[in-house]
Amino acid sequence: MNKAQQNTTHFGFKTVQEDKKAELVAGVFHSVATKYDVMNDVLSLGIHRVWKRFTIDCSGIRKGQKALDLAGGTGDLTAKFSRIVGPTGQVVLADINDSMLKVGRSKLRDMGIVGNVDYIQANAEELPFPDNFFDIVTIAFGLRNVTDKDKALASIYRVLKPGGRLLVLEFSKPIYKPLSKFYDFYSFNVLPKLGKLIANDSESYRYLAESIRMHPNQETLKEMMANVGFEDTEYFNLSAGIVALHRGYKY
Repeated sequence: MNKAQQNTTHFGFKTVQEDKKAELVAGVFHSVATKYDVMNDVLSLGIHRVWKRFTIDCSGIRKGQKALDLAGGTGDLTAKFSRIVGPTGQVVLADINDSMLKVGRSKLRDMGIVGNVDYIQANAEELPFPDNFFDIVTIAFGLRNVTDKDKALASIYRVLKPGGRLLVLEFSKPIYKPLSKFYDFYSFNVLPKLGKLIANDSESYRYLAESIRMHPNQETLKEMMANVGFEDTEYFNLSAGIVALHRGYKY
C-alpha cells in the first residue's frame, strides 16, 4: 500500500483517502455549477457580494497588474479585477472544476468581459505558473475544499511577486456564541432543504455545512499563512466571523 492510499483527510465530517477527496469535491461542484450564483444569493441573502467587494478593496489592485482568481468558480472577482487592471493588465480565472470554469467563462463573456482574462483548469496545490508572476492572488470560498492547504498556500506564495499579496475569503468561526447556535441550526437544517428546493441537491449543501466546520479557524489559518512565508498576515471578521478575509504579503 503506497503513502497516498494510507493517508486520510476530511470530506465534510467523513474521513476519506487523500487521493479521493479531489474527486469527491469535484462531484459536489459538477452538481451545483449551474445553480451556484442563484444559491449564493439565496443562502447569503446577497451579502456575499459585499464580502467580495471588501476583498477587492483590500487587494489594492491597480491598472496594468496581474491577478489570479484561484478557485474562481463563476468569476465574480475576476469580473471586477478585469475592469480595474484594464487592457494592459491580466486576470487568470483558475478552478480545478471544469464545470465551474465553463459556467464562469460563459457568464463573463455574456457580460462582455474578454481580452484580458484567461481561463485555466488548475489544482491549487500545484499551480502551473512561473515563480514571481502575479501581483495579487485571491481564493474565495475555495481553500476549505483543498486537500493539502499548506501545500496550496506554499504554491500560491511561489507564484506571487515580491510585494504581492494573497487574500483568502472563506467561511470561518462566528465570534459570538448565540450566533454560533443559530448558524449551526441554519447550516444543518435550513441550508440542505434550500439546496434540495432550488438545486435539487441536498447532499452537496450538507457537505458545504460540514466543510465549513472542518476548516481552520481565523488564528489557525493566519498561522498557516505565516508558516509558508507570508508576512504582515492579518484577518478581518465579516458578518461577525461567519466569514473572514485573511491577507498576507510576500516581501
